[in-house]
Amino acid sequence: MARMVPSVLIVDDEKHTREGLQQALAENYDVTVAGNADEAFNLMDAQEFDVILTDLRMPGKSGLKVIDKALALPGRPAVLMMTAYGNVETAVEAMKRGAVDFLTKPVNIERLEVLIQRALKTKTLEVEVKQLHERLDEKFNFDGILGHSQKLKDVLDRVKLVAPSRATVLVEGESGTGKELVAQAIHQSSPRLRAPFIAVHCAALSESLLESEIFGHERGSFTGATERRIGRFEAADGGTLFLDEIGEISASTQVKLLRFLETKAIERVGGSKPIELDVRLVAASNRSLEQLVREGKFREDLFFRLNVVRITLPPLRERAEDVPLLLAHYIKVFSEENGVPPLTVEPGALATLQAYPWPGNIRELRNFCENAVVLRRGGSLTEFDLEPKFRGGAGSSAPGPGSAAAPLANPLSVEENEKRLLRESLIKARGNRTKAAKFMGISRRTLHRKIAQWPELDVTD
Repeated sequence: MARMVPSVLIVDDEKHTREGLQQALAENYDVTVAGNADEAFNLMDAQEFDVILTDLRMPGKSGLKVIDKALALPGRPAVLMMTAYGNVETAVEAMKRGAVDFLTKPVNIERLEVLIQRALKTKTLEVEVKQLHERLDEKFNFDGILGHSQKLKDVLDRVKLVAPSRATVLVEGESGTGKELVAQAIHQSSPRLRAPFIAVHCAALSESLLESEIFGHERGSFTGATERRIGRFEAADGGTLFLDEIGEISASTQVKLLRFLETKAIERVGGSKPIELDVRLVAASNRSLEQLVREGKFREDLFFRLNVVRITLPPLRERAEDVPLLLAHYIKVFSEENGVPPLTVEPGALATLQAYPWPGNIRELRNFCENAVVLRRGGSLTEFDLEPKFRGGAGSSAPGPGSAAAPLANPLSVEENEKRLLRESLIKARGNRTKAAKFMGISRRTLHRKIAQWPELDVTD
């Protein structure tokens, strides 16, 4: 497939200036020129441009009018302002109107190309953010479960199939993958949606407290039982009971739970009268119940009763394509909670976060977003703002620039390794080229040559 060449519109009343810029940029861009604002307006109405470079002072309408026109277009091209009358007031006015940057004449071509590339990156990011917010409003949101990866779609398809039934469901997955959200989605998509959804986190309670919490107790059944208590099973009658971390329950509780699944009746602690209930059971575990059965820690007959329908949630590292959507969602949520504008995640930071394995899964990502919003240093999140662990690859301690690196499982070419070292050095130096050169053990001149060779790696301003 042919590479799409970015389109640039140059607006300048000086013929030699616009034609000179057109010739300088023609190798890398599809360049169109206009001699005044009205001519530029006609061109903008006829076709879309990625970047518009406009002079400030021209006969008739000024470059500020060109900015206003350009940013009112559906495609919103990025706008750069240039003028021989460079001053702070003019630059501020141009930026207020929406220009992304400002150049003075005579234009430095190298500087111009850097600014065009930045403008294109900014425009691409704006499009991506817009698409992410559109996705949030589409069918990718199923009862609070966000994502559009195939693995998550497979899970949701299974949820939709099992929800209308009366079947017991076992949800498995690592901590933080959203097991309770899946249980809630099953309940909300079932005929029981107007009845209670009751959740019990089994690992948070001692054996005696858990049994009383789930089944209730009669007055005088144990020291401190001064009155009858209705348990979670009875509270969920007609609805759904969700037992999280069911692998942690004791042997005696396992027996009582098995009895309910066989008879649809419970007995309160200290009671002898069966209480028939209409409760759908959804259980969850972050440990393999089959392994616990093999270890003699979980009853095999109870496992079979629970495992009527099994839903296994993939960890976040296996659905990295969902990370941008989740970041956009939680940043929006916490920004609204804290009354601040949403953070913009820069492309480099987004790529780094998408490559991070997220051992804490969605819970870790959610906490990261809240932290980023609360401790924000500006309007955008860059690679510089990320903790070292996010740049360390798959959770391991990645060697920093200048340190001895372990052999790679999939060795890269010499050039790719040099590129990676250069970028890591610039990030560690927070864009300071002198420090980056020292980290790499090369001269500043050599570093400049490398950056000129691979401009896409430059993280400096």
